[in-house]
Amino acid sequence: MTRWLSADEQRHWRAWLAASLLLNDRLSRDLSEEHGLTIADYEILVHLSEAPDRRLRMSELAEKALSSRSRLSHQIDRMRRAGLVDRESCADDRRGAFAVLTDHGWNVLVASAPDHVESVRRQLIDVLTPEEFAALGLACAKVADGLGGWSQDPAAE
Repeated sequence: MTRWLSADEQRHWRAWLAASLLLNDRLSRDLSEEHGLTIADYEILVHLSEAPDRRLRMSELAEKALSSRSRLSHQIDRMRRAGLVDRESCADDRRGAFAVLTDHGWNVLVASAPDHVESVRRQLIDVLTPEEFAALGLACAKVADGLGGWSQDPAAE
C-alpha cells in the first residue's frame, strides 16, 4: 500500500527540491560567469588539490565526485583541453589512469575559491542560523549515507 505524503511532508519535500535545484543552479552560474567553470569542474579541482601530489586514480576521483567513470572520463577530457588537468597512465595497472591537477588548474582553483566560498555563504550559510545549518548538514549526511553515496560525518570534523 502506498504511504502518501502528508500535507506537511509534501510541503517540506517540495521546498527541499526547489532549494537544492535553485542552489546548485546559482552556484554553477556564479562559477561560470566569474571563472568559466562548472560546479563539476570546481569539485574535481578541489578533490585533486587535496590529494597527495595533486593526483588521484580516475576510479577514486569518480567515487569522490559521485560520478560514473564514463561521465568523469568525459569531464576530465574537457578539463584537459582547457589545461586544468592532465591524464597519466598508471605504471602498476595499464588499464588504470590518474587525473593530475596542472599548475594552471591550481591557479584557476586559487582564483575561484574565494568567490565560490562567498557565493556558498551568501546563498546558503548566511540564510540560516548556525543551528539550522548544522541540522541541515547532519540531515543531508544521514540521507547521503543511507543512499550509500557518501561517508563523511560532518559532526566528526
